[in-house]
Amino acid sequence: LATEEQRIEDRRADLVARVTPAQGDPFILHLEIQNANDGQMPMRMLRYLTDIHLAHPGHRLHQCLVYIGAERLTMTSGLDSPQLCYRYDRVDMRTIDYRTLYASDQPESLVLAILGDFGADDPRTVVMRLLEKLRRLTGPDEGRLREYLSMLEILADNRHLNIHFQEVYAMLQINIERLPSYQKGIEKGIEQGMEIGRAHV
Repeated sequence: LATEEQRIEDRRADLVARVTPAQGDPFILHLEIQNANDGQMPMRMLRYLTDIHLAHPGHRLHQCLVYIGAERLTMTSGLDSPQLCYRYDRVDMRTIDYRTLYASDQPESLVLAILGDFGADDPRTVVMRLLEKLRRLTGPDEGRLREYLSMLEILADNRHLNIHFQEVYAMLQINIERLPSYQKGIEKGIEQGMEIGRAHV
């Protein structure tokens, strides 16, 4: 078997942070966010582990895979071989009660709540609750509100929630300009107009 492999790549972990807990020793936290199942994930996580250890020797490292996809999580939490028993934590956002994040007064937590478990609550009702609280927390800062609403739309789309955000914004009297759904609507209207124009040429 060949023992030499040439590799040119740009491999970057999603989040690596130095954590100083209120109690206990400092450590390095590695979060990898995944929106689709990948059978090679344990090997990818192991490569991140060695990369981070080489860059920060002597530091304790905690790894966690955060799954935000719409399908059932099937990725394993490690790998076993005669030479190695390797494990990392997994968090499936679909199993976390969205109300846990909704209870927070941090806008970032509210945005992540869209990935949680809605239980018996209607998705449209959940979205309206999140939007109303985001508007309260951001106050008169419309730019900041638009930023969080844009994040919310992207995560809702990633989870395949069939929510018409433009209708919800209209109901809550939120200025929707510059948001992804608004821009998509404009682009779709332009495309339809061009198609109609070509049909009459």
